[in-house]
Amino acid sequence: LPAGLSQWFPALEVLDVSGTGLTEMGTELLSLPCLHTLLAKNNRLGGPGSLPKGLEQAPLARSLRVLNLSGNRFSEVPPALLQLRGLRSLSLGGNRLHGIPPDIQELHSLEFLYLGGNFITAIPPELAKLPSLRYLVLCDNKIQSIPPQLAQLHSLRSLSLHNNLLTYLPREILNLVHLDELSLRGNPLVVRFVRDLTYNPPSLQELAGRTIKTRNVPYAPSDLPESLVRYLSLASNCPNPKCGGVYFDSCVRQIKFVDFCGKYRLPLMHYLCSPECSSPFSSASQSSTSQSESDSEDEASVAAHRMQKVLLG
Repeated sequence: LPAGLSQWFPALEVLDVSGTGLTEMGTELLSLPCLHTLLAKNNRLGGPGSLPKGLEQAPLARSLRVLNLSGNRFSEVPPALLQLRGLRSLSLGGNRLHGIPPDIQELHSLEFLYLGGNFITAIPPELAKLPSLRYLVLCDNKIQSIPPQLAQLHSLRSLSLHNNLLTYLPREILNLVHLDELSLRGNPLVVRFVRDLTYNPPSLQELAGRTIKTRNVPYAPSDLPESLVRYLSLASNCPNPKCGGVYFDSCVRQIKFVDFCGKYRLPLMHYLCSPECSSPFSSASQSSTSQSESDSEDEASVAAHRMQKVLLG
């Protein structure tokens, strides 16, 4: 940065030095008491001395609200940044970060945190102690699990987790009552989910057989070839009482966890006649339905109501 910057522009509020090949930012920054937005994207920052010493004691530490250091070479979040207590937006995407320091919780005013495009493998529970956080971007990392404490981010509106290594989400995520957008595409969880949704449409023979069975069309063995009579005898009733349909070869498999003797939860496979039959049991019509199943269905309906936009693929 040019010397005398604070003398030339003492009231400078926004500084954009993106794409200038910077390897370090000098002490001139420390004397800009009005600077609230600093953009230094796509440079070569990240080595020793990239940030000026004494940053946490300078007026800048109190005035800065937006800091964008994306597209640089930081391998860790600089400790000095965690002292910028007035910071509302922090972007460190496209760096070389391997983790998130627990001291991130010190940025109490943070509303926007962008850490996408790094090598982060885990999310510290301390991240949940950011009461003002509204937008959290952790996409394109190597994250394998989400800590349940993240449900304490009651102000969160958008959570981007696409292109990670997630195989499941914690049950507590349903407590994010203000969440409008959840991006999950490109995770093993979603890849498996989308694969399981694939459904081969019924053949013409099966459609005809379903029609005969559901509409009780009368027929006698003398009316049809023996092979078709045998085929019609293989009809299975759909376990969804709200459907009343049948299926032959084309069905949808679904895992349901059912309470057994009040002690265990067993994963049972159910076969449904079509993707529309997503709930094979109903507590009103099936006395064998467990309370846990009803609870899970209630949670699903609540989640569907709360989650306006879920990006799966």
